[in-house]
Amino acid sequence: MKSPKKSLKLLLFKPLQLSFALCVKLIHFFTQQHQKLNRHQFLKGLFLATLVICLLFGQVVSAQTQNASILVEQGIKDYDAGNFPNAVKHWQEALTQYKSNPASTAVVNENLARVYQQLGQNKEAIESLSAAIRDYGAVGNIQQVGRMQSELAQVYSNLGQPRKAIALLCGKLVDKSKDSENQPSQEIKCTPESAEQIATKYNDKRGQVAALGILGEAYRLIGSYDQAIKYLNTAQQVSPESKFLVFNSLGNAYKSRGQLRELQADSANKAGIFSKENEFTKKSQEDYNRAYQYFQDSIKFARNEKQPLAEMRGLLNLIQLGSQTNQSKFINDREFNTTIKDALKVLEELPDSDTKVYGAIDLAYLQRDAKGSSPFTYCPTHLVLSGDNQALNLLENSVLTSKKLQDNRLISFSNGALGHFWECSPDNEKALKNEKALKYTQAALIAADSKLSAKDSLYLWEWQAGRILDEQKRNEEAIASYQRAFDTLEDIRQDILTAERDVQFDFRDVVRPLYRTLAQSRLDLLGVGAIADEGRAKELSKVVNTIDALKLAELQNYFGNDCILSGLNPKQVGELLEDNSVAFKNTGFLSSIILDGKTGILLQLPNQATKFKWIEDPNQQGDKVVSSDTLQKKIAEFRTGLVKREEINYDTTIASQLYDWIIRPFAEDIKPEKVKTLVFIQDGFSRSIPMAALYDSKLNKYLVETYAVATTPSLRLNTPKLRDRSTQKALILGLTKEATIDGKTFEQLFAVPDEVSAVESIFPNHTPLIDDNFLAESFQQTLDKTTYPIVHIASHAQFGIIPEDTFIVTGKNQKLTISQLENSLRNLNSKSDSVELLTLTACETAVGDDRATLGLAGVALQVGVKTAIASLWSVTDQSTSELVKTFYTNYRNTGMSIAEALQTAQIRMIHAKKLPPSEGVNPMYDHPAYWAPMVAIGNWL
Repeated sequence: MKSPKKSLKLLLFKPLQLSFALCVKLIHFFTQQHQKLNRHQFLKGLFLATLVICLLFGQVVSAQTQNASILVEQGIKDYDAGNFPNAVKHWQEALTQYKSNPASTAVVNENLARVYQQLGQNKEAIESLSAAIRDYGAVGNIQQVGRMQSELAQVYSNLGQPRKAIALLCGKLVDKSKDSENQPSQEIKCTPESAEQIATKYNDKRGQVAALGILGEAYRLIGSYDQAIKYLNTAQQVSPESKFLVFNSLGNAYKSRGQLRELQADSANKAGIFSKENEFTKKSQEDYNRAYQYFQDSIKFARNEKQPLAEMRGLLNLIQLGSQTNQSKFINDREFNTTIKDALKVLEELPDSDTKVYGAIDLAYLQRDAKGSSPFTYCPTHLVLSGDNQALNLLENSVLTSKKLQDNRLISFSNGALGHFWECSPDNEKALKNEKALKYTQAALIAADSKLSAKDSLYLWEWQAGRILDEQKRNEEAIASYQRAFDTLEDIRQDILTAERDVQFDFRDVVRPLYRTLAQSRLDLLGVGAIADEGRAKELSKVVNTIDALKLAELQNYFGNDCILSGLNPKQVGELLEDNSVAFKNTGFLSSIILDGKTGILLQLPNQATKFKWIEDPNQQGDKVVSSDTLQKKIAEFRTGLVKREEINYDTTIASQLYDWIIRPFAEDIKPEKVKTLVFIQDGFSRSIPMAALYDSKLNKYLVETYAVATTPSLRLNTPKLRDRSTQKALILGLTKEATIDGKTFEQLFAVPDEVSAVESIFPNHTPLIDDNFLAESFQQTLDKTTYPIVHIASHAQFGIIPEDTFIVTGKNQKLTISQLENSLRNLNSKSDSVELLTLTACETAVGDDRATLGLAGVALQVGVKTAIASLWSVTDQSTSELVKTFYTNYRNTGMSIAEALQTAQIRMIHAKKLPPSEGVNPMYDHPAYWAPMVAIGNWL
């Protein structure tokens, strides 16, 4: 047997020749790869890393077998020929032979990662990149470790996991609450082992630009636009020659921030803060203007650098700016049409690439006034390229290109897009168009389901297939397809929804319609008697789980993070109700679900079969089902009548009508001797009304006079427990003075001193922070020192349609935002320190958007509080003070549940006219406007 040394001499000559040839091949290979993957813009320089690796490779390859070198070269030939599966096969075999030489395996793993990305096999790509990082680290090539971290971060970002990308690129996530252009520019300080710091240490300009650029894109994806802009500007300063790449991403960041500011302007308008509306509108226009200029500069620089892929991306972004934001001020019709012609011309000249495929799809579905969300969630009505089959030709070509590239993600997306085109085509040949639509949609599903490589599109095509099957009256197959779409979206939803509300996709256009379609399909199938009685309970259970998932998704989407789901009970609702504990004893749960044209109510009782009924009007002629539009108008009328308090003697007509629609159909199931508490799990516009004020005209009683009433977004978010309240301490925060926040004046609260005094007497162990002593900083410092199970806040609280407009007014004309409140309470030392009860008086919600009430429903859960007591609208502080005093007395002294303590306080006000003057209750407080808006959210025990 020859010694290793002698073997090395014998193999020295030919392997070194092969090594040199391999270096040339690899450089050519990554040059092509760079062109094909130009969508990942900031990896522009990473292919040059192979030059460095070749030096190492020449030193170590001679110690390997000649066969391994041949395998590597054969893999390169396969890759060049587009035979990606064979390239994987040869490189995997080479890996087994190079396993004792990390310098060699590093190169092969890097190659494998890129071919896996071409095949859409992201899990394998991540494994190969991780192995390459390990191997480069083993041979001390730290610079290449950093570059591989950047490439791995790009894969995570593409998969909708930007936080993982940020961890690799910088090592830490900047607190979004500190993300503001009004704050001083923060110095970028990443951890030493991060990709950005490695590139900086080795003066690797291209690696730096890659890390900073991908970092900027990742921050954009989580909605931290100011931070994204800072990183992208830094990237521009590091390497001016990469300007056309940085400019394109800067344009996207400014466009996204402009869209957010449009939403903020709308929120300010609905909250009546018109100065803020004007401010946000102006800033939004400024952002769009900057986006326009950056896209223009990106296109110009890309042309000068002869980078058609980057030019195409810039043209598409400019077109989308004009269509999605309707910014005719920046892009008039003539320029818009010229830009489209330029894009079509560049598209024809592009090499086969993902940019060519996505570019063709984007142009095919282009609308002048787009909704700004995925075109695959609805049928576009006015395509710009609708004449001469232009759109159809583009989509057919995208399918052909994706097949050539053998990229499953591209194959899935292009076929799905073409299937959607046929789904939305005119109905003159309905059977034929549905057949074509289903054919391409199924092709999209097969590609997406290949090793689950495209789950972020899988749910779209399953949903699309369900709609087409529905058209063909194949109802059970359609439901199965909807269910698969639901299951897939549930699997990936957390990663998607942890991005801010206005990025990735519009929640209202994607998640909500899909979940409701699935629920309605199951309910419709039950309605036609297609399922035997023994299967009805199972089907209703599936409907309940779908509705519950929808409500959790809405809550998470509203707050834009995953904190709310951190304490989620893994059991489904049905499993929870099989629990015989005191939490569910004598309690009924009524869930509403607003569907297409009608609204349903589900009743769940412990250890009993779920019951379901559509809301019907027995006095209505013909079809008794009440349309969702009619119900929404009736609810709006009911709420308006309460808020305005126009009549001293309350007219119960509408309250009675709603009672008959929602409660009376279940009267036999919820008899008071069996059910003491009703917990409502509301949907959409029904969240904005106080159920306690519904009126039973037969008994001449409000609902709350018969049942204690509470609400929760989901039973899975609660762990109801009856706790010892004998020694509880209270933190009491109050504001008595007039305050002005963001240009809006909040009136003086004259009854707060009396309210604070009453709470202090009920909880002798207390700490008060009043007026100028009530600030965000003092609140935080006080909580840091002592645990307070009770936090009572007697101040104005505003809940807007976005969390940025959700805050509590504090002293010195300042505010405590929902983010600050969350941070303060989450900074407590342990879970045992969590607040049991958070009470907010003098609340105010934005009118006209049901998401505003999510602020109320979610505030307790968002900050880890067991229960919140808050009002659905602002009422006089005197009446609120009276109600709260009675509530706390009951809560503290009698051992009542929270819902029962609130019920007793409300009943006392209902009977205000019957109480002796010594009670000190204003007789007019019997009007439900004064007592009904106060609701218990969360744990009702």
